[in-house]
Amino acid sequence: MRERIEEMLRDFKSGRIKTSQVLDKLKSFPFEDLDFAKIDTHRTLRKGFPETIFCQGKTIPQILKILKSMSNHDHNILGTRADKGVYNAVRKVYDNVEYNEIAKTFVIEKEKVKLKSGKILILSAGTADISVAEEAAVTAQIMGNKIDKVYDVGVAGIHRLLAYKEKIFKANVIIVVAGMEGALASVVGGLASSPVIAVPTSVGYGASFKGIGPLLTMLNSCSPGVAVVNIDNGFGAGYFASLINR
Repeated sequence: MRERIEEMLRDFKSGRIKTSQVLDKLKSFPFEDLDFAKIDTHRTLRKGFPETIFCQGKTIPQILKILKSMSNHDHNILGTRADKGVYNAVRKVYDNVEYNEIAKTFVIEKEKVKLKSGKILILSAGTADISVAEEAAVTAQIMGNKIDKVYDVGVAGIHRLLAYKEKIFKANVIIVVAGMEGALASVVGGLASSPVIAVPTSVGYGASFKGIGPLLTMLNSCSPGVAVVNIDNGFGAGYFASLINR
């Protein structure tokens, strides 16, 4: 975004574009008001990644209107918590949309992602945690990160995790997704030299309290270097991991 603005200003200074063209490009800054939503058109400039569409709770017409606004800018678009109905509506308008049914995310790629050098490793404790892990993976990928995924390596069979210790040692950032009691994050934190982002999931029996159990375990971890995001927040983990990797 910064590069595009600088290029536009150079073109204006050299006379290649007119004042009216500059104003057309800037008219939606710093945000575009859609009444029910205000699209943050400056977020790429401030944060390095555009606003993401959280689809849950939004109607399909609202989502399509937001997409239309965001499509006026040449950046990639990520939608999270998007069910199959949302995807089917979006693909009727945008044929280049990619849908991850497990993560419930869609991506509209408008520019080639430049990959960072470091790698983000994503671990899930169980198969039931994969949907949250995949949301983290999609987020980290569209933000320009190389990722590696190892699923179903929870503490119920610790030897499964130790079989991948070389990946743990080499990763720049590690995302650990776990439900039940959430112990995997502490174990990985004790092995890794890189930052660990723990994601508690709502997977588990009654006493896990829909993710509060693993959340408290992760917050109480005795392993240094472990940060915790909200329950089922794969997007937040992928985003934060990308900021660290950058």
